[in-house]
Amino acid sequence: MKFIARVIIGAALLAGPVFPGMVRAEAPALHPNAAVPGATLSITGKGFGPFKSTRYNQVTFQGAPALIQRWEPDIIEVRVPSQATNGPVEVIIGKKHLKAGAFTRLQPTIQSLAPAEAEPGTILEITGEHFGNTAGPRDPNTIFGVNSVVVGDVTVRVRKWRDDKIEVELPANVQTGEVVIRMASSDPLADGSCCAPVRQVVSNAMPVKVLASVRVDPVSGPVGTKVVLFGKGFGTTRSPEDGVTFGGRPATVSQWSDTAIVVHVPLDAQSGPVVMKRNGQERTVGTYTVQIPRATGLTPSQAPIGTLLKITGDNFGFYSEAGATPYNYLDFSLSENTVEIGGVPAIVYRWGNDRIDVWVPYSAKSGPVVVKRAANTPKPDGTCCADHKLLETEVGLFTLVTPKIDSYNPTSGGLDDVVTITGSGFGKFLKTAEPSKVITDSVYARTAPELGENVSRTEVLFNGVGAIVLSWTDSEIKVRIPHRNVYGVGKAGEFNPDLSSGPLVVRRGSWDLLPDGSCCTAKKWVTLEAGTFQIQSTGLPDASYWRNPSTENTHHQQ
Repeated sequence: MKFIARVIIGAALLAGPVFPGMVRAEAPALHPNAAVPGATLSITGKGFGPFKSTRYNQVTFQGAPALIQRWEPDIIEVRVPSQATNGPVEVIIGKKHLKAGAFTRLQPTIQSLAPAEAEPGTILEITGEHFGNTAGPRDPNTIFGVNSVVVGDVTVRVRKWRDDKIEVELPANVQTGEVVIRMASSDPLADGSCCAPVRQVVSNAMPVKVLASVRVDPVSGPVGTKVVLFGKGFGTTRSPEDGVTFGGRPATVSQWSDTAIVVHVPLDAQSGPVVMKRNGQERTVGTYTVQIPRATGLTPSQAPIGTLLKITGDNFGFYSEAGATPYNYLDFSLSENTVEIGGVPAIVYRWGNDRIDVWVPYSAKSGPVVVKRAANTPKPDGTCCADHKLLETEVGLFTLVTPKIDSYNPTSGGLDDVVTITGSGFGKFLKTAEPSKVITDSVYARTAPELGENVSRTEVLFNGVGAIVLSWTDSEIKVRIPHRNVYGVGKAGEFNPDLSSGPLVVRRGSWDLLPDGSCCTAKKWVTLEAGTFQIQSTGLPDASYWRNPSTENTHHQQ
């Protein structure tokens, strides 16, 4: 009977309080009961008491001690040790050992990578299980360690971390290799205190192919635009199956080398992905926006030949022509970018995406100004051309003005006198020293333009000698009678009056493109003769000046 009484009393002590203030004991519970090393687990229960020391208070996983992060009378938090295996978890309080349940160790496992082939800068999505809910503290020097992803031998930047999916960004220095996930774990030292060196639990490895970066330049423009793909590993030769598409439409390939591919945006191109096809495999290398050219202004709208006409707008693209670009080895025209004035091709001086400047050619006519941009569609093998057309953008109407002289005053004068010529349609004055090298001479020239023979110019001549222009407007020109060669000396050393008069001429020069579209014909002139101008002897030295030259006046005899 005494034995039975003792059992009953013992059971009562376990089942509930028998004295005021005593707490009923509860069996410890593990939450969760499965995790990867380094994860934090909670053990709930009652009567754990206060934390006294790392020797007195312990938690073990199949005998492997865990690092205790929190100890309260009703809850304990620990980190799963790197040496944890499947088996029981025990809470040790002094000499008391409490079973907290069975633990299952999980292994981080990669199931798939997307994409399996990617270039630096790409977001790589890693799908699997048991990655944990976080990569850990942001500080890599934390005593608890940080979970990480390694591609090849490079630790990559984590953008998002979930238990079943991780997103990382491939850096510029990454190489083809294997992707692994490393789970950091911190174990206690032998005396139970913090902390032993961080250990890594590594997932399975899965290969990823890192592709060389490809830069597409430009990424927008009208049809016909020359686009270059810069990179490496394209191969030194191209098969008929290799190519580039814009929004699904194949482009004409004008060059294919190991480091550069040159194509022209096709006629039927649509905005969308730029896809390179090589050896039967397709790769999206960028996005291209097809733009429609739009003209907004024409200045001036009426002028004589030789005028620099300015066209403003958007999306004109960049100038290119067959034979001038180092990328174009084809012997047919891929691009015929021109501006026509009244149906006559003008000479391109400057071509930008939002402005085009052209010289009004000698043969220009009144009529519409049209910007024309060539484009094509390739044959099935990618060569030119299944179709070839010009994309036309009408800018506005241009009126060709013919210069006219109404009068000039005075009709005679001496050295340095000012002569005023009135009329209409004189246009804008062009300095004879103005660099006017046209773009068609050398599209890709890197040297400063030089003054050549074919320079559009405006000038006033006295008996064939250029005068100094003081002012020039559309209706009035003022010039100074020139110093040199207007006056001459006869064989006897006397002043020659026959050279002191002659025609007063105003003229404008320009030129045309050659029949093959290249630049240019010899300069041609529109010449207006005002009449005869009489040179007066006002201010001239006497005859002895010409017969007895000296060091003081020799500079006049030139």
